[in-house]
Amino acid sequence: MSSAAEGAPDAWLPAARNGGHSYRDRVCEPIGSAIAFYAERYAHSGPAVWEQRLAAGEIQCNGQQLRADGPLQPGDRLVWHRPPWQEAAVPVLQEHAVVFDDGDLLVLNKPSGLPVLPAGGFLRHTLLAQLEGWQAAGRLDVAAGRPRPVHRLGRFTSGLLVCARRSSSRAWLSALLRENGGGPAAAPPGCRKLYRALTQPLPADWALAETRPLTTPIGLRPHPRLGRIWCAASAQDPAALPSRSDLTLLERRHNSCLVAVAIATGRPHQIRIHTAALGAPLLADPLYRPGGQADPAALPGDGGYQLHAHRLSLTHPDGRPLELEAPLPPLLASGAG
Repeated sequence: MSSAAEGAPDAWLPAARNGGHSYRDRVCEPIGSAIAFYAERYAHSGPAVWEQRLAAGEIQCNGQQLRADGPLQPGDRLVWHRPPWQEAAVPVLQEHAVVFDDGDLLVLNKPSGLPVLPAGGFLRHTLLAQLEGWQAAGRLDVAAGRPRPVHRLGRFTSGLLVCARRSSSRAWLSALLRENGGGPAAAPPGCRKLYRALTQPLPADWALAETRPLTTPIGLRPHPRLGRIWCAASAQDPAALPSRSDLTLLERRHNSCLVAVAIATGRPHQIRIHTAALGAPLLADPLYRPGGQADPAALPGDGGYQLHAHRLSLTHPDGRPLELEAPLPPLLASGAG
């Protein structure tokens, strides 16, 4: 991060090219074609694209440049050297974003627009990379290790993000956040995650302050750009993940509803899928359609919606109860509509 960027209250890292990345894979079973292997492993690109990458000399097999397509054997080691690419501008993580830090746990108020981990076209423009920059500059206590995110928030979801320095703390907290304490037997229950969001209008019979459970299972479905994507699934789908969100109507506005959502499970895109399955997707969400299926032209990292991880109650690994809160963005405050 540049010093100029750090000084601005709402600074952004400008779009910039990264240094490329090497994707390493090991073949587990015989396959007749390296191109077929990559087209299945990285389904965002079809066989024709992988043929071009092979011809450009980007792929190695067992340390040697792969000059022609051919069969692969178990144990073969592949490396795709992806050339540098342009990463979009992202917000700078400011020091006032620290909500809690005890030398092990680090809880941040993540800004909307900042990816947490490398994915979806982002490698260096991530929250993790900015934390590494803080560490290099001596702005973080790292005596217990490097802080790493325990869970993810979508790129355009803002609010409370839990990181931990100790691997044992990350395992503990990951179980709590994923299943509300339903992980390791030693981990006690005691995790409540409360979000604020704007949705399309809820059904007319939904009264103010009324809470209803949303329990649509979540499963993987085909997607033309990603291969597969998480969507609403049938209760009869044996591979679908059970999930629960409790949605409370706070306000009806001109073309939207302000809601609070307490989630008891931590499934991918859970709130976006559950509200869409209800027939009231998050307002301006480009990905999930009414019913909970994904738009084939959109990607999970596309923005426009308002979703904020507002409050978090959890049990610290040492047994202490923690009550954490990230201030609401103006559009998600009561009376703002």
